[in-house]
Amino acid sequence: MESAPKLGVKIRIIDVRESSEFERAFAEAARRSEAVVVLADPIIRMHKQKVVALAAKHRLAAIFPFPDFVEAGGLMAYGPDFVVLFRHAADYVDKILRGARPADLPIEEPTRYVLSVNLKTARSLGLTIPESILLRADEVIR
Repeated sequence: MESAPKLGVKIRIIDVRESSEFERAFAEAARRSEAVVVLADPIIRMHKQKVVALAAKHRLAAIFPFPDFVEAGGLMAYGPDFVVLFRHAADYVDKILRGARPADLPIEEPTRYVLSVNLKTARSLGLTIPESILLRADEVIR
């Protein structure tokens, strides 16, 4: 958030606590912004289709935390690779079942992130995704 002003970007936070607030939040975002970053949250995850549809309805470029949002029609996703995270979780379970104390195990942060791009959605929004992004993407939906 500290870098935003240096880049000429203004950040506005729109808090949503339940799914009934999605429409209001996206309408407000559309009035005040050109793009949104949708954060990982159980409510948002449960209503993935609705969230993706509202971003499209309000013609907002949106980046999501999980690749399946892109598969559902979202523009982009950037987040941890859950396959790797689940493998690490299995390693932790194995260590615990073999007698390790959970408190003694190190806390790990994700080291592998996945970038997904939906070019169909980009076209519908009138956006051109730079080739440099497409070359870095792990998944591109054409």
